[in-house]
Formats: sequence, structure tokens, C-alpha cells
Amino acid sequence: MATSLKLQNQKMELIQWLSTIEDHSVIERLLAFKQQENQDWFNSLSEAEQSAIEKGIDDADAGQLHPHSKAKKLYERWL
Repeated sequence: MATSLKLQNQKMELIQWLSTIEDHSVIERLLAFKQQENQDWFNSLSEAEQSAIEKGIDDADAGQLHPHSKAKKLYERWL
């Protein structure tokens, strides 16, 4: 509950700050940030990354899965 109250207070602080901004370039940057946040992250990936994810989904749908222990062993040097 305390976290929720803190978040609400932070939002109010931002709203109050936003209402005082007079610099048009700051408003434009905030609007660009808002638009970027609303975009689907998948679309920002390269075609190769998108293909790899789609292949993984297709493999999972087809039941071609491997246990976590096998993946962990395969990638242990990076973990």
C-alpha cells in the first residue's frame, strides 16, 4: 500500500511540474517519449530478432521444448 501511495505522490509531482513548463522543446520531447512508450517493443527489433522469436513460438506451439536444465547447461558460461 505504501508503494502505491508513493507512486501516486510521484505522479502528482510530475503533473504539477508539467503544468509549469513553458519551454516548447521540453513538451515536444515529452510527447515523443510518450509516443515511443506506446509503441510495441516487438516492432523495434531487427528482422532477425523477430524471426527468432517467431520460430521459438512456433517450436513451443509444436511441443518442441527443452527442459530448463538443458538450456541452463547450454548457456551456463553466459549466466
